[in-house]
Amino acid sequence: MMHRVQWMKMMVSLRRVALWAVRGLGVLSAVALLAVAWWWLTLKPLPLPGALTQPLDEDARTTHPIVLAHGMMGFDHMGPLTYWPGIVEALQAHGASVFVTRVAAFQSSEVRGEQLLAQVQEIVARTGAVKVNLIGHSQGGHAIRYVAARRPDLVASVTVVATPVTGSEFADWMDDQVRRDTWAASAILALGRGAGRFVNWASGATFVQDVPAALASLDSRGTADFNRRFPAGVPAQPCGQGAAEVQGVRYFSWGGVGTFHHALNLPDYVMSLTGLAFQREAGDGLVGRCASHLGEVIRDDYPLNHFQIVNQLPGLHASEVDPVTLFVAHAQRLRQLGL
Repeated sequence: MMHRVQWMKMMVSLRRVALWAVRGLGVLSAVALLAVAWWWLTLKPLPLPGALTQPLDEDARTTHPIVLAHGMMGFDHMGPLTYWPGIVEALQAHGASVFVTRVAAFQSSEVRGEQLLAQVQEIVARTGAVKVNLIGHSQGGHAIRYVAARRPDLVASVTVVATPVTGSEFADWMDDQVRRDTWAASAILALGRGAGRFVNWASGATFVQDVPAALASLDSRGTADFNRRFPAGVPAQPCGQGAAEVQGVRYFSWGGVGTFHHALNLPDYVMSLTGLAFQREAGDGLVGRCASHLGEVIRDDYPLNHFQIVNQLPGLHASEVDPVTLFVAHAQRLRQLGL
């Protein structure tokens, strides 16, 4: 009996330590969000109204407009913050016509895809464009693939950036916690629901959020089911390249590796923790290198983690590559292909 009591006390102590660790991760994430706001408002000058809208040149003026789709827990704007800092302005400066979309922060890929499709149809109707070039980050890559599968007549190209095409090892770990109803699952779902409410409030959205559905869409089982129903561009062999063109739609992808690239970038510390889940391959903290492959693989090992690859916390990334230039270079690529 005494041993049983001691064992129970030990388990309670371990549970408390684990809960404090999860709370610490939540606090670290909150601090990272505050750091984004601090960096943007104090060090990154806000563009004046109309700034960078006059093209410096037209080498990225694609035939069809570029439509950007954010990832999980994403948004278009939250006050002065944008999901794509510097990227939209740089594309416009080089002549591109760019549209930023907004879908639910936490939802299944299919629901987010339907929300995105409605916006694509609106963009086409409003601009008179025949088609659009879709670029999606993280889970946004699944949403744009869904749109291309449903309405290939409206899509010239699909480009996924750091998207878990064949699933995320971190999502596998999270989904396992949810299925086993562990203490970590309770913490994950609570943090997710809180984050969803906050994004809705801060961005002025009213989306219904579904954290379990979002997590299930990004693990190995969920992505396998998604790929079975929407196979365009998915590699036939692990870590291979997929079909570059399906139903008249061109498919591209790029991704990064490494979790810690800049000591002043607080999300790097978070990515260093989430990156511990990756055992099979190198990743960017949330997505594995080979798991990001779709269609023509431009590159899968840029020295950028999952947040840096879309320039969140501008300038705080490895010096070898500027994430903004990757998007400009891709727009130039699309232009050269007549897209």
